[in-house]
Amino acid sequence: MGKIKNVFSTIGLTFVKGDWMTKVSYIIMGFGPLIRGYVLRGVAFLLMEIFFIVYMVKMGGFYLSKLPTLGTEETHMDPATFVTVYGDNSFMILLFGILSIMVIVAFVVVWYGNIKENKAEEERKAAGKPVPTLKEEVNRIIEDKFHVTLLSLPTLGIFVFMVLPIIFMICVAFTNYDYNHQPPTHLFSWVGLENFGKLFSFGGKGFGHTFVSVLIWTLVWAFFATFLNYFLGMGLAILINRKGVKFKKVWRTIFVMTIAIPQFVSLLYVSKLFAADGLINSYLLKWGWISQALPFWTDPTWARVTIILINLWIGIPYLMLITTGILMNIPEDLYESARIDGANGFQMFRYITLPYMLFVTGPYLLTQFTGNINNFNVIYLLSQGKPKTMDLTGGAGGTDLLVTWLYSLTVNDSNYSMAAVLGIMVFVVIAIISLVVYNMLPSVKDEGGFQ
Repeated sequence: MGKIKNVFSTIGLTFVKGDWMTKVSYIIMGFGPLIRGYVLRGVAFLLMEIFFIVYMVKMGGFYLSKLPTLGTEETHMDPATFVTVYGDNSFMILLFGILSIMVIVAFVVVWYGNIKENKAEEERKAAGKPVPTLKEEVNRIIEDKFHVTLLSLPTLGIFVFMVLPIIFMICVAFTNYDYNHQPPTHLFSWVGLENFGKLFSFGGKGFGHTFVSVLIWTLVWAFFATFLNYFLGMGLAILINRKGVKFKKVWRTIFVMTIAIPQFVSLLYVSKLFAADGLINSYLLKWGWISQALPFWTDPTWARVTIILINLWIGIPYLMLITTGILMNIPEDLYESARIDGANGFQMFRYITLPYMLFVTGPYLLTQFTGNINNFNVIYLLSQGKPKTMDLTGGAGGTDLLVTWLYSLTVNDSNYSMAAVLGIMVFVVIAIISLVVYNMLPSVKDEGGFQ
């Protein structure tokens, strides 16, 4: 509130105490700098105002006027002339309506910068400082303010290609944008919190039941995919690094080969191996070990366990490489002192190796856990979220994570509004877990104590 108060105070005092050029600049941006001789700054502010006016007249005003309803006239064919009559497009109205609001906010920020610039110029004039030449202004932009000039385009790109889509997705969550409301032939409209109500309606087997089921499996998957890989990879690294183990480089190379093969190839191949007519079931039936094919991909429990076990084959070598480098940096003196004190192998692991590893790799573990929540590749390439069950609605399958369910909602069901709601919930889940776990990490909580 204090900053907002200072902004309004600056605007009011600058207008009251400013000269006539400053007062005109409140309407015609850059007027004061142009008259005072700050040509480059004046032209920049003036061009921005011209762009804003042209944009709002040509596009912005129209889309903002349609934004409350997201359009009222659908595209249709005139029955008399058989000519297509183009109406509104809810998608474009929402997109450019949001963009227009962002343009207005940006213009207000630039307008306030114009006011501050006029105030600064008056203060420089009162102090008797000379007006910089055009060459000095150009040098200021290239040298003194080069970081601002360099970051202008990337910052604009972030707003257009990241911030705008995120805001658009959030807004879609409050509409009925689905298969039955596809613009331009069928418009969609605002529905308020109706979609969130569907997601949190836990009666029966609706979206609420499916959301809870998929969320639980997502967290279970992320836990096992992170910590099983971590501890087994660490154990493998400890075994290979033990004194007396020969051909250490050969063993590491063998395990690292799984990293070299693209997941797209290896996971698709492995998924076929475990199919009902795949090699594994075929040979087990041929040898008489089973009487019917094992339901690796047709039973939800079997499919989930299979995915977790296959993920070990992918993740353990990677964790082995990471932990190998860290294990080599643990001072050998610590182990020698522990042996002298009579500590056994498990005690040395518990009180020396594990605390050191957790301290160094804590942030990585958090990143890996949140990454596994959104691990689209492993799930989709192995099972495509299947098997489908009668207990789950909205196109969700027994092995679907929140992110693969979101993909199914958009690509298969065209239910963009519920997918947007699900996207928001994925963000909320990851944000809560990240904030809570981050503050519990040894590297954050007790850095000084460890050192």
